[in-house]
Amino acid sequence: MAVAFLLYVIAEIAAIWAVGSAVGVLGTLGLLLAGAFIGSWLARREGAKAMRAFIETSRSGRSAEKELTDGMLVGLGGVLILLPGFVSDVLGLLLMLPPSRAVARKLWLRRMEKRAVRFANQRRGPVMVVDSEVVPPSSPSKEKPHPVIEGRIIEG
Repeated sequence: MAVAFLLYVIAEIAAIWAVGSAVGVLGTLGLLLAGAFIGSWLARREGAKAMRAFIETSRSGRSAEKELTDGMLVGLGGVLILLPGFVSDVLGLLLMLPPSRAVARKLWLRRMEKRAVRFANQRRGPVMVVDSEVVPPSSPSKEKPHPVIEGRIIEG
């Protein structure tokens, strides 16, 4: 983690240096401030959209997993945009835009699913999910009928 942070700091310094060489000190500061203001406006707009979608989905009784993850990614994008630097601004902007946010959401959910299975396997042993339904017996008999469970077993 420390190496990743060090690489991030080096990338930010290199980006600021390159932009500063091209447009000067005042231009660089202006771009950084403009990025922060535009990013905060975009974060408020997209955050409000994600909140409305979350409330609407929750009221309809459906799972709000997508909307909740979108809200989290918008919040992360807002924090990245408010950090000084061009690399964090670009990453934050990518999290604000719906098409790239959809890709980030899929990657995030896949990663969290793998981590949840790994955590469950460490704590309780292998996880077994049974997808089934109870089907009444088709032939009447004199004895009390036993329900039949049809399904498939998915091991994680």
